[in-house]
Amino acid sequence: MKKRVLFISSMGGHLNELLKLEPMFNNYNYHIVTEKTPTTTYLKDKYKNKVSYVIYSTKKNWIIYPFVLLINSFISLFYFLKYKPKYIVTTGTHTAGPMCCIGKILGAKIIYIETFANVHRKTITGRIVYLFADYFVVQWKSMMKLYPKAKYGGWIF
Repeated sequence: MKKRVLFISSMGGHLNELLKLEPMFNNYNYHIVTEKTPTTTYLKDKYKNKVSYVIYSTKKNWIIYPFVLLINSFISLFYFLKYKPKYIVTTGTHTAGPMCCIGKILGAKIIYIETFANVHRKTITGRIVYLFADYFVVQWKSMMKLYPKAKYGGWIF
C-alpha cells in the first residue's frame, strides 16, 4: 500500500518548485493543494482528481487577508480529514502554514522545503514551521546559518 502524501504550496514560484517533485508523485498515494487562480486551473486537467484548491489571497490585501487565511484554515482541515496524509510536503508559503499546523497536531510528518527564492533571509512560514517540522530542507548553503537544524538539499530545479 502506498503512503498518503499531501503536496501543498502557494501558487507561483512556490508551486513551480513543488511541481519539480513530480517524478516522485506516483510513488505515493498523493494529492496536491494550491490556490485557485486562472494560472492554476490547468492542474485539474493534468492531475485530474489529485488536485484541490484553497482561496487565493495575498498579504497586500491586508484587510481581507486574515479572513481568507482563517477560511483557508478550515478548508485545510477539511482536506486533511478527507485525504488523511501521513506526510505533508511543502515549499511554502502562507497557504501551507495552516495545513502544516493541522497536520502536526493530527500526527502527520511535515517536510518543509524553504523556497529557492530566499538566499539570506527566512520566510515567515519557514520561521514558524521550522519549530516543528520533522524534516526541514534549505536549498542554499547560506541558509544553514539561519536554520542550523535544517538539511541542505540543494536546488529543486
